[in-house]
Amino acid sequence: MFLWLFQRNICSIKCPMKHITKYLLILFLLGSFVFVSCKKDESEPAINEAELLATYLESADSPLGKDYVNTELPAIIPASEVNILNNTNRVYIIDIRSGEDFGKGHITKAVNVSLAGVYDHLKSVNLDLYDKVAIVCYTGQTSGYAASLMRLMGFGKVYSMKFGMCSWNSFFTGGWDQNIGNNFAGEFTSTPAAKAEKGSMPKLNTAKKTGQEILEARLTTLLNEGFGNSVASMSATSLFGNLTNYYIVNYWPENQYNNPGHVPGAVQYTPKESMKLATDLKTLPHDKSIAVYCYTGQTSAQLVAYLRLLGYNAKSVMFGTNTMIYDLMVANNMPVFNNGEVMEYEYIVP
Repeated sequence: MFLWLFQRNICSIKCPMKHITKYLLILFLLGSFVFVSCKKDESEPAINEAELLATYLESADSPLGKDYVNTELPAIIPASEVNILNNTNRVYIIDIRSGEDFGKGHITKAVNVSLAGVYDHLKSVNLDLYDKVAIVCYTGQTSGYAASLMRLMGFGKVYSMKFGMCSWNSFFTGGWDQNIGNNFAGEFTSTPAAKAEKGSMPKLNTAKKTGQEILEARLTTLLNEGFGNSVASMSATSLFGNLTNYYIVNYWPENQYNNPGHVPGAVQYTPKESMKLATDLKTLPHDKSIAVYCYTGQTSAQLVAYLRLLGYNAKSVMFGTNTMIYDLMVANNMPVFNNGEVMEYEYIVP
């Protein structure tokens, strides 16, 4: 229609070239308007970035080529194995404690790297030279968080050193010794709490389109946020101070959920099973803080890394039930920190 009107005017009227140019410009603008309007009608549907990311990380297309969270988590290596591998140059050790504490004593050949810098540092290392990579912190909490993030990024040789520097030598054990306790033994219960109904996942806004792109964007955010200072971790005291503020995840087997019991209101999720899209992942709320606890805080730290990648406001309860019901755990042969975990290996002071 527009073209016909244009041709009619051009053919029937002798007009200056500037008028012809004007007609051409009007026709172009009208055509562009129709084109843009059509493109808007054909816009792509919105994607749920969190669900896309979870699907990607559960698949064989993930950086690790497997569903790490539901097959291998946690990736933990004992100090005894680190020592053996270190004596033959087969382990690369990354110490993520503060520079000041690193200077007071560290494992031979360890390098000091901040949590925020771990990913970039690992990319610069020729890992073909090593059998494993051990990330070390004070107690195994922050290193667990870091190791899980690196695993999810495809670094399959990365592990968190069990109990951190506390297991290397008694000089460093203060972090664990000061956090063993029984202050909440009287509050544990065997009364079960039901999982929430399945719902939607958190809303992420990375503006990325693929699982890998979303993963990389989320990793940058999490590394910059850190783990401590109530960002991705919390104390048992804070948890018991207001239990109703949290959706509480008990991350250990059902038989232990019943005996020796669990934190009041806690919901049982089975390791390597419950955190799949097809099972119970979507029962986690995206509009409430989630407190995750395990035996020592090391496994929960690794799980929380995954949940926070997906956008959940999840926090790991530091030191797990070792800081709540230590004696009950010993009586039930559950994992605890004790003197037998301290290897008394040599360390160096620069």
